[in-house]
Amino acid sequence: MGQKGIVKTVLGTAEDHMVVMGRIGAPYGLKGWVHVQSYAETASSILSYKTWFLKIKGQWQPVEVLDARSHGKSFVAALVGYESIEKVELLKLSEIGVPRSELPVLDADEYYWSDLIGLSVVTEEGFVLGQLERLIETGSNDVLVVKGETREHLIPYILKDYVLSVDLKARVICVAWDPEF
Repeated sequence: MGQKGIVKTVLGTAEDHMVVMGRIGAPYGLKGWVHVQSYAETASSILSYKTWFLKIKGQWQPVEVLDARSHGKSFVAALVGYESIEKVELLKLSEIGVPRSELPVLDADEYYWSDLIGLSVVTEEGFVLGQLERLIETGSNDVLVVKGETREHLIPYILKDYVLSVDLKARVICVAWDPEF
C-alpha cells in the first residue's frame, strides 16, 4: 500500500457487489491469450484470483483463469473456454471484476477507492466543494478529483494535512481546502 489511509486496489462503486480490478486488452498470440490491464495497487494481485468475472454485454460472467504470467510491465492470461484469437477478440475491453466479499479486509483507517467515489467533499467550515468523481495516482500521493457545480478541485490525499476525516456512513470527506483554490 502506498500511503496509509487509502488502498488503490479497486475501482467501481461501493454499491456494486462486483469490484472492477482491471480489464481485458488485445489478444496476445494465436492461442487465445489476452493482455490484462490491472487496476490493483500491486498490479500482480489480480492474478491471485482464479476466477474472474467479466462484464460481457452488461452482465457479469464467471471465467476461470487457466494460466497467467508477467509480460513486460503488464500481464497476459489464458481463460478457460476462450482458446482462440477469435473468441478472445470478443472480450477486448471487458472489465474484470471480483466479488467484493473476496477483497482483503482493511484496517479501520484504510479505504478502497470504490468506497470513496461519490462521497460529498466539504471543507472544515462546512462549504460543500462537490462530489468525489475519481482519484488520480501521482506517485508521491493520490489526488482527489472533486466535481463541484462550477469548478473542479484537485486535492492531495494527505491525511491530517488536507484530508481531515472520512465518514463512510455519512458519505462525507472533510478537507482543509480553500474553495477558491
